[in-house]
Amino acid sequence: MSVSVRPFVGETPQAGTAPDSLLRRAAHVVRGLAMDAVQKANSGHPGMPMGMADAAVVLWTKFLKHNPQDPTWPDRDRFVLSAGHGSMLLYALLFLTGYDVTLDDLRAFRQWESKTPGHPEYGLTPGVETTTGPLGQGIANAVGMAIAERWLAERLNRPGFPIVDHYTYVIASDGDLMEGVSHEACALAGHLGLGKLIVLYDDNGITIDGPTTLTFTEDVLRRFEAYGWHVQRVDGHDMGAVEAALWTARAETKRPSLIACRTHIGFGSPNRQDSAKAHGEPLGADEVRLAKERLGLPSDEAFHVPDDVRDFMRLCGRVGARRQAEWEDLLARYERAHPDLAAAFRRFLDGDLPPGWDQDLPTFPADKPVATRSASGAVLNAIAPRIPNLLGGSADLTGSNHTLPKGEKPLTRDDFSGRYIHFGVREHAMGAILNGLALHGGIRPYGGTFLVFSDYMRPSLRLAAMMGLPVIYVFTHDSIGLGEDGPTHQPIEHLTSLRAIPNLWVFRPADAAETAVGWRVALERRDGPTALVLTRQAVPVIDRTRFASAEGALRGAYVLSDVPNPQVILIATGSEVVIALEAQKRLADRGIPARVVSMPCRELFRRQPAEYQEIVLPSALRARVVVEAGATLGWGHEVGLDGAVVGLDRFGASAPYEVLYQKLGLTPEAVAEAAVRVLDGLALSLVPVRARSKPS
Repeated sequence: MSVSVRPFVGETPQAGTAPDSLLRRAAHVVRGLAMDAVQKANSGHPGMPMGMADAAVVLWTKFLKHNPQDPTWPDRDRFVLSAGHGSMLLYALLFLTGYDVTLDDLRAFRQWESKTPGHPEYGLTPGVETTTGPLGQGIANAVGMAIAERWLAERLNRPGFPIVDHYTYVIASDGDLMEGVSHEACALAGHLGLGKLIVLYDDNGITIDGPTTLTFTEDVLRRFEAYGWHVQRVDGHDMGAVEAALWTARAETKRPSLIACRTHIGFGSPNRQDSAKAHGEPLGADEVRLAKERLGLPSDEAFHVPDDVRDFMRLCGRVGARRQAEWEDLLARYERAHPDLAAAFRRFLDGDLPPGWDQDLPTFPADKPVATRSASGAVLNAIAPRIPNLLGGSADLTGSNHTLPKGEKPLTRDDFSGRYIHFGVREHAMGAILNGLALHGGIRPYGGTFLVFSDYMRPSLRLAAMMGLPVIYVFTHDSIGLGEDGPTHQPIEHLTSLRAIPNLWVFRPADAAETAVGWRVALERRDGPTALVLTRQAVPVIDRTRFASAEGALRGAYVLSDVPNPQVILIATGSEVVIALEAQKRLADRGIPARVVSMPCRELFRRQPAEYQEIVLPSALRARVVVEAGATLGWGHEVGLDGAVVGLDRFGASAPYEVLYQKLGLTPEAVAEAAVRVLDGLALSLVPVRARSKPS
């Protein structure tokens, strides 16, 4: 079969095209696959794939630069299905264009261990660029991807060598554009002029509750114009109009583009089209049959794919292999012309740290207290010159978070040569954009805000952990130690809340030396995100000539101060480690030997071999006290049934931090008394029951 297509970047609108009838039939096949998969699973969202099939087929056959045989090709276009509930749209396109997704995988939609889960999952299905489903996340990730493309192009491209030159395409829904994170991220995208970000907005006017007019009546195009976007409106079922709009969007190089595609949810369904019932439930066997008859599909055959449609879609996929071969030839010539840049490019993509990246890490004398946020800034100043693809920023707290390396400048609309992003007061967008930077590849992203504001970005934190992205969060002002700002800004439950997220490492260093170790842990980690949790107030730098080396923090916890035959273990994190050391002295004065364990990262410690954990926390030593300026929930694994936790299960207050620690009971005396109570309780439990009972 010979079909002329034009999926190449830079081709003119006059290039050859596939017959309109074949494109339309391909869209109908996508609709049929979506209906059948949802019906077989008896679960899912058929309406959005049926509505956006026309626009998606145009995008995937005529514009998207990708190679199904190598989904990780660095210079591929990124496609993000932000409306992740419409996952069958993506799965059908992946199957039809030749990715490692089979018809049997489509039949296994939403089933145990299938490649086709209910919402797209990064790392599970070839061709899925990001995990989506929580609305707004995908479009915000795409902003990060577009930033990454432009930033890498600015640093690496040379005349005649556009080795980084691709687009980021998004399909977003009404729901995506209602979610606050999309407002935050799209405003920043317009501010930065991300001309290679193109969003197809599925403007179908329907959500779960019914018509969007129930709650959503703003003029979306004017809103995006106000953000600084280029906007268009088309009939989403007019394939020629969608194609023309995409060409116009690609010609706009200074602004991101939004194409509002007016569509019919459940297109082709006689009784469910334009109904909320088409959104999130199977159409039903009878309605599927009627819809197929209307669309010209065999009504008695599930998962029908005509040979000519399959051949046409696979041809579009094979074009990408040729494009990648051309790019690899360009890369080979680039390596000869610019060997140093090419080596850096490969290192960026591999995620490797350059040799000697840590040779300038600062040391901190024990004669002067240092806030761990300040120590973090000093570490960042030392490593930034040696890790050229380290790119980060802050949500309008740069001076407080100490996240701007010396000599660096921010990204602007007209200049992407800097290495700092002013995210503005947009914590949630920052989190999602950091995910997009990491997903794109080639960048080590970090971002800062106050720990209490991690609440605003929790969905993005959770998805970073789910996807295993090596994002670094710099969370400062970590406790009541921030003082006079009061309980609105003093995190209490946040450490516990963050530790509850699987695969997120929470690293709360005791002092400046452990802070440097925390950065090492975060940078060397490849399989998930790390939160560095740092103090506003100055804390003593522990004298490592008297106590154990901070290198022990590389294992998450270590014995900081030991004594012969300890009777009790004091476990502490962050600024409370020095409180534990003082409590150790008070217990010694009472003849009670105590071991002090610094545990900056509980998650990392729990990954250590059982033998090491036993050395630090011997199971036979049941008398244990944890001290941490936060919620006591979650420490049961460490203290067991016999131990105690000295913490905070109430909100803070406004006062100098020294007063707060005293008034709220976070003192060496309180820790020592807790240890005595634990020991007394254990002693009592060891007395035989008969001996403890009153005489008759």
